[in-house]
Amino acid sequence: MVLWVSAAAIAGLMAAMWAIGVAMRSPNMVEILWGVLWGFGFAVVAWVSMLVTDGHGVRAVLLAAMATAWGLRLSVYLAFRNLGAGRSNSMRQRSGDGSRFSGLTWEFALQGAAMWVVSLPLQLGVGEAGRGWVPLWVVGAAVFVVGFGFEAVGDWQLARFKADPASAGQVMDRGLWRYTRHPNYFGDAVAWWGIGLVAASTPIGAIGLIGPAFNHWTLLKVSGVPALEGNLKSSRPGYADYIGQTSPFIPRRPKAL
Repeated sequence: MVLWVSAAAIAGLMAAMWAIGVAMRSPNMVEILWGVLWGFGFAVVAWVSMLVTDGHGVRAVLLAAMATAWGLRLSVYLAFRNLGAGRSNSMRQRSGDGSRFSGLTWEFALQGAAMWVVSLPLQLGVGEAGRGWVPLWVVGAAVFVVGFGFEAVGDWQLARFKADPASAGQVMDRGLWRYTRHPNYFGDAVAWWGIGLVAASTPIGAIGLIGPAFNHWTLLKVSGVPALEGNLKSSRPGYADYIGQTSPFIPRRPKAL
C-alpha cells in the first residue's frame, strides 16, 4: 500500500505546483517552485511512508530524518539559486508546440516519476517491523553524512564563487571542485546510497537500492553531468582544459597537462 500512497502524495504535490506555476505564468517562479519541490517532496514521501506503515520505529525515524535533512537543505539552496532563472521557458520551447502548459506538464510529470523511483528506499525501508541488520544502519548513516557534507560544501563553494564579480566567465576549479567537476552531484549520489544502505538492512528494503542506483545513473549519464557540461563547454573558456585535468564524478587528484 505504501507505494500507492507515496505515488498519490507525489502526484498531489506535482499537480499543486503545476497549477501554481500555470496560474502565476512566471517561468522564474516555476523554476523556484521546482527547486523547492524536488527537495521538500522527498521529506513528504518519507513521513507519509512512515505514517501509513507499521515498520520498525528507529529505522523509520532515521530514514525520515535523513531524507528531511537532505531535502530541506536542497530546497533552500535551489530556491535561492534559481531566483532569476528561466529553465521552464526553455522547457516550453523544446516542447515543440509553444503551449504554455505542455512544458510544465512534462517537467512536473517526469520529476514526479523520478522522485517516486529515487525514494524507493524510503518507501520500502520503513515498512518492515523487524529490526534488520542494525550495523548497516550505522554504515548507511555514516555514508549519508559524508555525501551530505560533500554536497553541501560543494554547493556553498560554488555559491561563493558565483557571488564574486571577479569570477565572471571563469571556471570553478577550487576547493572540492579541484578534485571533481561535480562535487555536488557526487555528494548527492553518496547521500542516497547511504539512505539506501539503511533501508537495505531488511530484505524488502534492499529492493529500494534501485532508487540510489537510478539517481546515480541519471546524475552521471542523463540530467546531471552531461546536461550541465554541454553548456559549460561553449560558455566557459578553459573548461576543456578543466575537463582534461579533473575527474568528472569521483574525487581524484587533478592530472597535470
